[in-house]
This record gives sequence, structure tokens and C-alpha cells, in this order.
Amino acid sequence: MTLTDGNYRLGPSTGRLLIKTSRTGLGRRAGHDLTIEATRWSGDATVVVGDPEKSSVTVTIETGSLDVREGTGGLKPLTDSDRAEIKRTLGGEALLHTARHPVITFRSTRIAGTPGSFEITGDLTLKGSTHPVTVHGGANGGALLHGWATVTQSVWGIKPYSAFLGALRLADEVRIEFEVTELEPAPDAGQSPE
Repeated sequence: MTLTDGNYRLGPSTGRLLIKTSRTGLGRRAGHDLTIEATRWSGDATVVVGDPEKSSVTVTIETGSLDVREGTGGLKPLTDSDRAEIKRTLGGEALLHTARHPVITFRSTRIAGTPGSFEITGDLTLKGSTHPVTVHGGANGGALLHGWATVTQSVWGIKPYSAFLGALRLADEVRIEFEVTELEPAPDAGQSPE
């Protein structure tokens, strides 16, 4: 399948959104590098292949839908109890405060490149604060489209998780990865993009 002009819906049925963390500090061997998946998210994309500046994308993620999928490294394997504790910590006031900030949003402000190699600049609103982010992506491998962005948590007022009196810390930068495996036309797909 190739990318063609049109309006498309995005979500768990068409792709995946992952957050990858890494460890730092003297106690980093005790912790895990995490892969966290957003299980409830949605988006809309307008694609104009010949004029990417007219393309756009918006994505909304429910903060309470972040589930730990994998934990690598560490002195012992990640347990179901560990996963539940990490989910509670993620939703707490120190990190995402999901009760007050139930969604994370991304809205593109500029798209450049080709389907094979593109850059999307946009505004990421996280925990009530909005800052620019650049997403790098392309089309190859098993996914129709895939890409990544690096987000520095402290820019959005998030203090990276730490334990053992700060000897084990999550790195301030996390990597957000996405893949789109299929295109689902939006309900207004009969209309051509402007």
C-alpha cells in the first residue's frame, strides 16, 4: 500500500504509539528500560503528497491508557506487580497527573519532505503545557509509515522518576515512536484536501 492524497483516521486499529524510557544514575542496573504503549488514542491526517505543506496531522492520547509492555535490563524481570506500580506512578501528580490532564495532544504546524523521509513540526500539549516538537519519519520496513520524536520531560514540568535516593533515575529524554500499518479513510474521505 502506498500513501495517497486524502483524509485519514488514526488510532490503535491502524497503528501503534510507544514511549521508550532509559535509565541513568549509579543505580541504573537495578531498574528497567521501559516500553509503554498508548492503548487509547486517535488522530486525523490530511495528506497532500505533492505539497506536504498542505498536509496536517493531529493526535490525542488518553493519559490513563498508558500500559507498560516491556521492561528490559534490571536485576530481575519486570513483574505484573511492577507494571501496575509503574502505571500508578505514571498517573500520579509528580508525572502525568492524569486526573487533571486526561489527554496529551499533538497538532502539526509544518510538514516537509516526502512519504519516504519527512519531518513534522508541531505543538505537543502535555500536562497543561505546550511546546514545539519535531517528528522524524519515513516509509520502509513492515509499516506503511513510522517515525520518532525525542521529548525532554522537564520542559513540560515533569520531574523524571527517581528511586533509591536518586541513585536510579529515568533519563529526562524519552523517545516517542509510532507506526502506521494501514490507512483508514475518514468519514469525509469523499472530499479532497484543500
